[in-house]
Amino acid sequence: MTRTPSGPPRHLIVAALVAFAAFGSFWGVWGASVPRVQHQAGIGDGQLGLALLFVGAGALPAMLAAGRALDRWGLRVAAVLVGALGVVGAGLALTAVNLASLCVGLAVVGAVSGAADVAMNAVAGRAEQTARRPVITRAHGVFSSLVVLASLATGVASAASLPLAVPFTAVAVLSLLAGAALLRTLPSGVDRAAAPASGPEHRTGADPAPSDRWRVVPFLLVGVLGALAFATENAHQSWSAVFAHDELGSGPGLSAVAPAVFAGTVAVTRFATGGLKAAHARAVLLAGASAAAAGTALIAVAPTLLVAGMGLAVAAAGTAVLFPTLVGIVSRNVDESHRGRATSVVTTVSYLGFLAGPVYVGLWADAVGLRGALVAVAALAVGLFVLTPALLRLSGLGRRTGVTVDEVAPPVRDRMGQYAP
Repeated sequence: MTRTPSGPPRHLIVAALVAFAAFGSFWGVWGASVPRVQHQAGIGDGQLGLALLFVGAGALPAMLAAGRALDRWGLRVAAVLVGALGVVGAGLALTAVNLASLCVGLAVVGAVSGAADVAMNAVAGRAEQTARRPVITRAHGVFSSLVVLASLATGVASAASLPLAVPFTAVAVLSLLAGAALLRTLPSGVDRAAAPASGPEHRTGADPAPSDRWRVVPFLLVGVLGALAFATENAHQSWSAVFAHDELGSGPGLSAVAPAVFAGTVAVTRFATGGLKAAHARAVLLAGASAAAAGTALIAVAPTLLVAGMGLAVAAAGTAVLFPTLVGIVSRNVDESHRGRATSVVTTVSYLGFLAGPVYVGLWADAVGLRGALVAVAALAVGLFVLTPALLRLSGLGRRTGVTVDEVAPPVRDRMGQYAP
């Protein structure tokens, strides 16, 4: 078979899985190391909360810049970013000795992580398009699995009193190896073969090119859905242990199980649903939103930890399919020359929901208690269910959830090209 600029499908699939595995390993180590990082920096809870804001502050602008970098230099940008993430993480572990150094380190980590997030989703999107089979959801399943495994491994290292730098150095080595593997696997340059002609000679006077502002509208609309999905997901991930401890009276050990149940269920669900065809995308989104709402409502009224655990599993299964499905819809409806920027718009807007989710719960908890706050989280999932058909229809992407760009007739592709950012 002649090798195209896109690379063999199998190589792209492997590249996507490697990128997500490295990304999950890093965040698994970080999540389990937060208490030790806080102790090393000598800061209190309030100062830690302030420092964590710098992750988002670094990530948001970098995510937008990453899209343009991908469209200009190609997917190998992902290799550089994946390798860099482990290195800056190790640097953070070695230099975070006070509030100022921690804030600077987290801003750098956020920037590299945010850019890597966009890049690896673009890689998975290209792989899914090239291979003509589901890749994105399973790649996200690899991420979730590695978060759990890396968290457990870091816990073992902590229990053995190994220095904080040890798990971060290990993940830095793995990230560099992953980056090197991606450099050999990913295609060089930018494949513009799939891009439709969209120059002046292809437009009529009655159909002028829209302004730059309107080109991003479809992806902003999908990003709103992603923000609701991520807000629901991170609300549970961040507050499930607190709910188990404060509302159900479980000890620290049992409370810590709650986030693990959530993350584990997310991973299993993503692997189980990874083979669903693109034609079912809208149904998957609606089913996921329904499950997230129902599971969250069950947690809100749960009298025991067992019932809360059942609700958490249902909510996790629902949220697990949401963002990967949205990325898949965008991937199938964007020209290759705009894949990076389209992915960055959707991912950046969605990430705002990820940042806002825990804060949203905290504000509602102060006003009506933690159980009432979970009802408010369920309302987010209901809002996602209601808005999904409307926003997909307005974006123009929902009509072609089961069709790839290469299968769209030229006139439709021209209109899609005008909407690309």
